[in-house]
Amino acid sequence: MLEVGTKAPDFTLPDKNGNPVSLSDFAGKRVVLYFYPRDNTPGCTRQACGFAQNYDAFKELGVEVIGVSKDSAASHEKFAAKYELPFILLSDPELTVLQAYDVWKEKKQYGKVSMGVVRSTYVIGPDGTIEKAMPKVKPDTNAADILAWLQG
Repeated sequence: MLEVGTKAPDFTLPDKNGNPVSLSDFAGKRVVLYFYPRDNTPGCTRQACGFAQNYDAFKELGVEVIGVSKDSAASHEKFAAKYELPFILLSDPELTVLQAYDVWKEKKQYGKVSMGVVRSTYVIGPDGTIEKAMPKVKPDTNAADILAWLQG
């Protein structure tokens, strides 16, 4: 994981509609940037729905929520529509941002080793520095944990 206090790497990725979104677009705002393995899987769906349920509270704090996976924009569009996700989903099929944020790692599941996204969340401050880094987050409590931290 990237260290708290370091500058968050800027990036530009397509959203669910194919429009480019850059981290620098949110300069001056706090951003919750969460990385997840795959659209429409049980854990990722629960995690996304947790952010959706708490979205108004994030907005009241002036915080933008952005989810990133290697899924296509078309996959994100269906995922967002199916679960009424109000926040930004970005597509990183080339793994550039996943690797820049050190969340593309070797994983072991049932004795099988493969590369994949380690479910992780960063809070990026208005000045673009990382305020909080959370590796291996739990999908069911990730949104609530971040919100509680933001509320102090």
